[in-house]
Amino acid sequence: MSLTFLRWGSDELSLLISLDPAGPPRLLAVGEVSGLPDPEREAETCARLARRALPLVEIQTAGGGRLGTSGKRHVDGALSRTLRCVGHEEGMGDGGARGEPVRTLRVRMADEATGLRVTAVYRLRPGLPVLHAEALVRNAGDAPVTLEYVSSFALSNLARQLPADERWEDGLSLWLAANPWSGEFRWSRATLADRGLYDVGMVAFGQTGSKNRVAVTSTGSWSSSEHLPMGCLEETATGRALCWQIEHNGSWHAELGDRYDDLYLTLSGPSDREHQWRRRLALGDSFRTVPAALAVVPEGGLEAAVGALTAHRRATRRSHPDLDQLPVVFNDFMNSLMGEPSTKALLPLIDAAATAGAEVFCIDAGWFDDEPPGTVGPGGVPGWWDAVGEWQESPTRFPDGIGEVIGRIREAGMVPGLWLEPEVVGVRATAATELPDEAFFRRDGIRLVEWGRHQLDLRHPAARTHLDRVVDRLVRDYGVGYLKLDYNIDIGAGTDGPTGSDSPGDGLLGHNRAYLDWLDGVLDRHPGLVLESCAAGGSRTDHATLSRLPIHSVTDQQDFRLIPAIAAAAPTAVTPEQGAIWVYPQAEHTDADLGMVLVSAMLGRIHLSGRPDQLTDHQMTLVREALTTYKSYRHLLPDTRPHWPLGLPGWRDGWLALALVARNGTILLSLWRRGGAPSTVTVPLPGAAANARPYVLFEAGAHAGVEWDEGGRVLRVDLPVEESAVLIAVEGAGHG
Repeated sequence: MSLTFLRWGSDELSLLISLDPAGPPRLLAVGEVSGLPDPEREAETCARLARRALPLVEIQTAGGGRLGTSGKRHVDGALSRTLRCVGHEEGMGDGGARGEPVRTLRVRMADEATGLRVTAVYRLRPGLPVLHAEALVRNAGDAPVTLEYVSSFALSNLARQLPADERWEDGLSLWLAANPWSGEFRWSRATLADRGLYDVGMVAFGQTGSKNRVAVTSTGSWSSSEHLPMGCLEETATGRALCWQIEHNGSWHAELGDRYDDLYLTLSGPSDREHQWRRRLALGDSFRTVPAALAVVPEGGLEAAVGALTAHRRATRRSHPDLDQLPVVFNDFMNSLMGEPSTKALLPLIDAAATAGAEVFCIDAGWFDDEPPGTVGPGGVPGWWDAVGEWQESPTRFPDGIGEVIGRIREAGMVPGLWLEPEVVGVRATAATELPDEAFFRRDGIRLVEWGRHQLDLRHPAARTHLDRVVDRLVRDYGVGYLKLDYNIDIGAGTDGPTGSDSPGDGLLGHNRAYLDWLDGVLDRHPGLVLESCAAGGSRTDHATLSRLPIHSVTDQQDFRLIPAIAAAAPTAVTPEQGAIWVYPQAEHTDADLGMVLVSAMLGRIHLSGRPDQLTDHQMTLVREALTTYKSYRHLLPDTRPHWPLGLPGWRDGWLALALVARNGTILLSLWRRGGAPSTVTVPLPGAAANARPYVLFEAGAHAGVEWDEGGRVLRVDLPVEESAVLIAVEGAGHG
């Protein structure tokens, strides 16, 4: 019997799948319809692609392993080769928050020896070149099966459109994003050869390839503490690009390798080799992989692919009023009270925040701390660090109760908020003794401790009940409308506690999913409550979390001269209307300093902090002017796409630029001049209309010179003072 082929998809993105009666189904290609080979006219090409393609789902099991010498790579799983297609269904699925119909393809496979039933699930939303993928595995056999690896997505033939005389090691570039604490979103581009992947010429001698790989892995409960769960493969000459994100709030793995003179990509959640994950499927048990999304664009490179993912993120997240209102949030932590709040310290900040124009006032960490200010705990942090978990106000910090402070916040016209770190319980907390051992992460029966804290396991009903009571009490008794949910430890590979875990990694995966379910439950009960995502700055920047929470704190960076590089790159991973940047004005700041401080947040969400209560009248006027300006255009942000006219920002670049292009053609452009950079920069805006009208929206310090070149479609900007910034609007029809 010969190969048959399934073409499925939309005008924006389609898949070509081979259905082999003597082998597993294989995904041969993903891309625009015109770029896919036609099985009827190009049968030989399609057959060649099929011979070197991976199965739709790569699976490795205990006792099965892999075939060939695959090295460390997650390909050629023995069980994957025995899967056979038993049917497929095309249909329309749930459109989620927007109610849009979603095209769905399910390809069902079976392994007769073990009885495993595997389903690859693909989804496409109208108008988007973004594929959403996951896999389902069920044991329908007569014996248990232990899974060690299951791919969420597997794709081969990534170099198929390169010219015949061009090697993939040079013709393809790989974008990856390091994500260090306080230096988030550090994208870099390099050829595959520069990443260490070469065509070693061994296919001609009967081998599969180099057996090497480019692997990016995150292990533990911080999903993005070292790298973003993203990457992008780009054709250097054409700008054709394939950009992915793994939509999970725990351990994940991405792998790119060579195979039969071409390349493959696999994406997954945790695995045995990298994350101590195994899942034992008893009879009737099932497993669902973490989801992944893939944007494929014919030109425009990483930026165009990020634009498509931005639209996908908006289409797949939970709706919330905060995403329409985009209120300015004051938070008393950063370069302000730094975890030492009290009635005395907060009251002048509340008045100053209201004067500046804040609409939410969040009391940050320390409101529960009954130890003297300045007490140092484990690791040099405040004394409350290893005693959190009760979430009761401190009577020494708030002699007349925190209700007095919350009342003042309301009187000032702002929504009151509080900081929580819900997933942890300090070793000295009462909750640490009141909750059962099973409610915490454990290894070999011993509760895990990380930096003076235990980790709650939200699969256990006692842990979830504890947190539900905390949140419901704060909303009921204090009337808070905003909760900042922080998370400052990484608990490691996971837990082997007796709550259904087959391995530490499986325990962590179960908790990750229970945490997301808990967030949904809180928002179902309190639909107007705003929950902010935070995890040691940007250490949990993933779409699993951001699809539920409307606002995300992207960094802990305290130096206003360094934060522009973070702010300018944040829209690669966080939609502008969700990405909160600190604004921390200080009395010692010059006008130019204040301009850089303020502009850094004005194309995202403003997290006002610092010491506005100590500013001069002139300084406060500048802050008020910035916030008033922001409120005049913030309604545009949820429908903009990011653009980097000077390229993605390097950490030490002298000039940085971020543009947001609105649907009506308006371009909002932030420019930063840092120390040592020349005073003038030329910003190409080729999509703008010739008769575009640029003007300064906000600046502080020396005035910016702005000149529009109609013929060259470039903006020339002069900032005469180093360490300064300007926000510019470019209006005029014609921008695409």
